[in-house]
Amino acid sequence: MHTEDLPALLSPEGQDLLDELRDHSPGEELALATRLRRTHDAELVSAALAQARLRTRAAAKFGADAARMYFTPNGVEQSTRTSVAEWRARRMRDLGVTSVADLCSGIGGDAIALARAGIRVLAVDLDPVTHAVARANAEALGLADLIETRCADVADVDTGGYDAVFVDPARRGGRGRIFDPEAYAPPLSWAVDAARRGRFGAIKVAPGIPHEAVPKDAEAEWVSEGGDVKEAALWFGAGAAEPHRATLLPAGVSLTGGRLPDPEAGPVRRYLYEPDGAVIRAHLVAEVAAELDATLIDPTIAYLTTDRLTPTPYASAYEITDVLPFNLKRLKALVRERAIGTLVIKKRGSAIAPEELRKKIKPEGVNSAVVVLTRAAGSPVMLIGHPAVEAG
Repeated sequence: MHTEDLPALLSPEGQDLLDELRDHSPGEELALATRLRRTHDAELVSAALAQARLRTRAAAKFGADAARMYFTPNGVEQSTRTSVAEWRARRMRDLGVTSVADLCSGIGGDAIALARAGIRVLAVDLDPVTHAVARANAEALGLADLIETRCADVADVDTGGYDAVFVDPARRGGRGRIFDPEAYAPPLSWAVDAARRGRFGAIKVAPGIPHEAVPKDAEAEWVSEGGDVKEAALWFGAGAAEPHRATLLPAGVSLTGGRLPDPEAGPVRRYLYEPDGAVIRAHLVAEVAAELDATLIDPTIAYLTTDRLTPTPYASAYEITDVLPFNLKRLKALVRERAIGTLVIKKRGSAIAPEELRKKIKPEGVNSAVVVLTRAAGSPVMLIGHPAVEAG
């Protein structure tokens, strides 16, 4: 988005164009653009079409709000999805936070969630276009009274009047994702200092952040949604007794810990548990193992096994019927013999690509199964079974 695009889109003519494009089909875009350019400025039509495309992409993160919001390409890619931002806002509110300095606020995804939780927000971003988009989003969603936007260098902002500081450093550069936390913009060390200045603080970081980069006075939280890890955050002043937290959405359940030794390894038993990705990233597999009275199937693989089915929100359970050394010919024969047409292929610690394996097996039939390609006791195995169902 160019500097002049947003004011044009906010004009009555721009609003009419965006309304007309709200439900347009991408396949009809060329014909629609040609028609619109007969009655509207060509640059405005291009800007409106670009914004309509961004809104369509953003719907996955922002839901119905996306149709009223404004976006930049980077904003769509890097902003916090609504469900995660709402979870963080609830944590802030439950801590008694009434005001937050949101530094590197981007297009305002976190500021919106905080404001909807009744929290007053100062949203600061250095980029003029991004700042203008955040202000437009606050107004579009009726939250301008709770969100103050400021175009400034975050290093120059006095956060002393706010209960909490939230920092969302840029984690992408000209060459893509940035893996070194000190190469974030601003660097993690600066963000940590800023977060510590508030009564409470939080920093959004990459889910792959090395555990050794987490400050000793921080709680590191990994958040997943539907089993996929979405982000991680470092919390300061939240009073957590444990260093690590895994939060699973949409259930909104959290597991804390990080001090238990690794579980012992043993043979594959009747039930196999696959811990949620956030649990694995948070190094909390030992806590789930303790809850289930489970062992690992291999010291290097995050699969747990037990003889008894115990419901837990932190892992998916499978009942295992076959434990076999990996052999493609044997697997193909077994799938054919059992008329398995629906085959879920999972892997961990295996170099085999599931889709390539599926092409070779060619499952066909009325039955279903799960095959897990992994290692047990150091050797490649294939575990065959189905999702476990609690009796009664």
